[in-house]
Formats: sequence, structure tokens, C-alpha cells
Amino acid sequence: MYNALGTLMTSRAGSPTKDKSTTEISSDSLSKKTLSELKEQYALLSEDAKQLMTEKMFLENELSQLKKRVNRLDEEIRSLRTPPYIIGNIQDIIGEKVVVRSSNGTIFLVSKNPRIDNSKILPGVRVSMNQDTLAVIDILEDAFDPLVSGAEIIEKPNIKYSDLGGLDEQIREIRDAIELSLEKPESFEKFGIQPPKGVLLTGPPGTGKTMLAKAVASHTNATFLGLVGSELAQKYIGEGGRMVRELFSLARKKSPCIIFIDEIDAIGSKRLDSSTSGDREVQRTLMQLLSELDGFESLENVKVIAATNRPELLDKALLRPGRFDKIVEIPLPNIEGREAIFNVHARKMPLNKDVDFSKLSIITEGYSGAEIKAITIDVGMKAISEGVSKCKMSHFKDAISSIDMKRKGIKNNGPDRLYG
Repeated sequence: MYNALGTLMTSRAGSPTKDKSTTEISSDSLSKKTLSELKEQYALLSEDAKQLMTEKMFLENELSQLKKRVNRLDEEIRSLRTPPYIIGNIQDIIGEKVVVRSSNGTIFLVSKNPRIDNSKILPGVRVSMNQDTLAVIDILEDAFDPLVSGAEIIEKPNIKYSDLGGLDEQIREIRDAIELSLEKPESFEKFGIQPPKGVLLTGPPGTGKTMLAKAVASHTNATFLGLVGSELAQKYIGEGGRMVRELFSLARKKSPCIIFIDEIDAIGSKRLDSSTSGDREVQRTLMQLLSELDGFESLENVKVIAATNRPELLDKALLRPGRFDKIVEIPLPNIEGREAIFNVHARKMPLNKDVDFSKLSIITEGYSGAEIKAITIDVGMKAISEGVSKCKMSHFKDAISSIDMKRKGIKNNGPDRLYG
């Protein structure tokens, strides 16, 4: 009995210790589990925080861009709401004030913006004026006619002197007259002579006058202004003369400069006593051109090249020395010139061995450079249509026959023959 009682007491005494150890183990596992869950939540919250920070920075950048855009739009709105300025010209300077002529012709004595440099305020300068007080706000650049400002050739033509066959003597003359005076002005001063002001190119159509001017533009570093003489013939009185004046003013501003006037006979024809109002306006334009070529204002580094195929129509005052100092005649090419032109235009063409340019130059007696170019184009088209890899002598002969028929007027002899 005592043994049973002792065993029972011993078993009751040992149970609290076992329960305590079991509780400690379960609490440790629970704390580890909770810690791992907290770490996972912390990692997720850190990722969310980084993403939110990125979105915040993106939104801040977008907000700053929108603010800049709003400021720019506000500035545009303010500029659009600003009253317009009046354009005028300064007539005289009186102390701190200036006499200006507005666009409607009225003359005013007004004040000027103190921030404007006084050295720029000169008689004749274009200015912008306040609409209410007519005070001078700013200095404007000289305005040129769009036809004049558009005459400037920005991209130089890709034409070299080697592309002009049979014009060695003419190339030498125009280079001496134009390029030499622009590249070595000190040499002319040393010899005490004035360089030529202008060169007139004459000759039949298709001989290469315009192409020669393009080659000059390609080989010089000067600004090139090119236009046709008929563009200077305007409808209203004084407009043609004003355009000529602005053309030479722009050339002086951009000097060294070369002015090329093609078909100058459109405004340079002989002056007659009996003429219509249109002829008188053309004569006014011519007189302005004569004054610009040899007037009070020096051309300095401005050279003039003109071209025409009707030199007999030009006025004598235009042909005298001092205006066009050199007249270069470009005739129809001779036999050596025609052979050189064939070599120039057919140098990139695949040719058969039977092609002989010396024989072709004999056949094409009296042909111009443009007609020889048309022959080479026709030959290439025939070879392409036949599907052959090289141009043959027969192709050249057929093309010459075709051009010869057109030259003799067998196909197109007047407007009545055009439509049968």
C-alpha cells in the first residue's frame, strides 16, 4: 500500500516539469514562425515602398514638365495678347529722341528704348514702334523681297569644270575674271587696276552658258545669287528697280558674292523712243541695273555674271566696259569639242568596243552640247529597252538620226504639223 501510494505521489510530482518543457518548445516554434512571417511582410513592404518612391519621382518629374509647359503656354498667351508693333524708319536723331516715319507715311518725334545701342540708331534703319506711344522698341534687320532672298543658292551645284567639254578657253577667261579677283584682290591693288565687275556669256542655246555659271558657283566659296531676268520685270511702277536695288544690297551684305542673271535680254533690251507703259517699266529696271553696276556705290567683292543667246538685243550702255568688262562668247563646239562632250556624257556608260567618239563627232557637225547630251540619254534608253548590257555604235547612229530629224523639222515643222 505504501509502495503504491509512493508511486502515485512520484508520478504526480513529475508531471508539472514535463508540461513546462512542452510549453517552452511550443512557444519557441511559435516565435520563430511569427518572426519569419514578419520578415516576409517586411520584405513585401520594402518592395512596395521602393515602388512607391519610384512612382513619386516619376510623378514629380512629370509635374515639373507640366509646370514648364504651363509657363511656356502662359508666355505664348501673353505674347499673343500683346498689342502689335508698328514698323517704321528712322529719319533723324535729335538728342535723346528720334524722328521716325511710320508705315502709313506719318512722321513723328518719339522717344527710344534706353537699352538700344546708340551706334545702331542711324537714319534709314528699320525699327519697331509701340502702337500707343510710337516709342522705338527695337532695331529690325533690313527686309528683302522674298524673290530676292530666295535667289540665294544654299546647296552648291555638283558641277565641275571637267564636266564641260570643249570650253577650255572660255573656262580660263571666266576664272580669270571672277575667281582670280575674289581670291587675290591684293594682286590687283599691287598693280593699281580694278578687277572686272561683270562677265557676259553669249552664244546659241544649249552651248553651256548656264552650266558654266553653275561650275563657277561650285568652285568658289562666295555666296551665289541666281535668278532669271524676267523675274525682275514687275507689273507696278518702281517694283523692278526696287528688286534690283535689294538684290545688290543683299549681295553687298553677303560679300564675297556672285550674282547670276540668266536671260538678261528680258530687262536689258535696247531703249526705244516709242514704247508702251510696260516697256517703260522694263527700261526703269534696266536703268537701275546700270546704276548698280557702275554707280556711286562700289560693288567691292560682288561680281555679276549674265547670260543671253540674243546679244544683239542688249542696250549699248549695258555692254560698255565698266559694267560688263568681259564678254565671253560660247560658240557651237568644233569637232574636238564635240568629241570631248561625248566623252564627258558617256564616261559612266557601258560601251561596246565598236563605239568611236571621233567618228560620232564628225557625224554631229553643227550640234550643240545639249543635243549631244540628248543623244547619250537616247542611247541609254534604247539599250535599256532592248535589254542589252552595253551601248553599241548602232544605238548612237539611231539616236543621231532621230535628233537630226527633229533638227531639220521633218516631224515638227510648225504648230500645224504637231496635230497632223
